[in-house]
Amino acid sequence: MYLYNVVKLIASVVFRLLYRIEVHGKENITKEGRLVLCSNHINNLDPILISIVFPRQVCWMAKKQIFKSKILSYLLNKMGTFPVDREESDLSAIKNSLKVLKKEGVLGIFPEGTRVKEANIENAKPGIALISIKAQSPVLPVYIEGSFKLFSKIKISFGKPIDFSHSYDKKLTTEDYRLFSKDILQSIYSIKNKEEGI
Repeated sequence: MYLYNVVKLIASVVFRLLYRIEVHGKENITKEGRLVLCSNHINNLDPILISIVFPRQVCWMAKKQIFKSKILSYLLNKMGTFPVDREESDLSAIKNSLKVLKKEGVLGIFPEGTRVKEANIENAKPGIALISIKAQSPVLPVYIEGSFKLFSKIKISFGKPIDFSHSYDKKLTTEDYRLFSKDILQSIYSIKNKEEGI
């Protein structure tokens, strides 16, 4: 936690000099308890910028390729970030996710699994809903937008938490989880539509 706070402080100073960060929907952030934070993904800096403005520590699920460097892997692990294999079902990533939530922590995930330029609800992965429901955790949708050009504005908006408690005791299929994951992704992109008055 100490390392996370130190890195977060340094990153906050640096990135607030490089970008004009604007935050909306802070009132939707829960101050305690388990939470799955789900965001769209447009740039490699997304998790850093979201973590800077989020008041609690976020344990991110990240692609395994960035863990190839031993030094970077060590730092990421110390900060609560863990790898996931996007090419196949990664049981260890699911187990790590559930561990974070069991400890009443915040898990950060990009439902589309990779960076995308345009919304496609079909990109939603069933594992996102599976983790949320198995851990009996609410989901907080996040929408991030910006060109990421130096000194440009980057807007981070937090939507209202999604509650799946009505499904905690039900026996669900992979298709059920896929549909719930689509709902999550739809909630993320609906944040933009609401702000634009669509």
